[in-house]
Amino acid sequence: MDLKQEHSFEIKWIRGNLDLEDPYHIRREVFMKEQNVPEEEEMDAADAVSWHVVLYENSKPVATGRIFKDGEVWLIGRIAVLKEYRGKQLGKLVVEKLLERAVELQAGEVHVHAQTYAAGFYEKLGFAAYGETFMESDIEHIGMLKKM
Repeated sequence: MDLKQEHSFEIKWIRGNLDLEDPYHIRREVFMKEQNVPEEEEMDAADAVSWHVVLYENSKPVATGRIFKDGEVWLIGRIAVLKEYRGKQLGKLVVEKLLERAVELQAGEVHVHAQTYAAGFYEKLGFAAYGETFMESDIEHIGMLKKM
């Protein structure tokens, strides 16, 4: 676990499911409370094999995301920013950190299952949509890919 300071936010990496209290707090607020995703769908087996990034402001966890390898495919996901911290480019910073980790992990490409309303956000970060839209937790998603 390493801790870095950037843009007045602290950045912490957590490997596996050692201490997921902070990313789970953010994901509960964003996905479970705001978007009504059931806990059994939100907290999944991938958490145990993921690299989780958490951004902190004044020791408060405010944004998170994860990256993991599913077979031969690297996936980023669970990108979440607390409501009161949105509009400050924190989602972008989380994705940039995950992409940096992907390079370190020698991923040739990275996939994301993007909520369709967020596809433009990922396009600005170099992702391209592919395939048909699909439903996850009653929310429409699209597969997106970024070559590294």
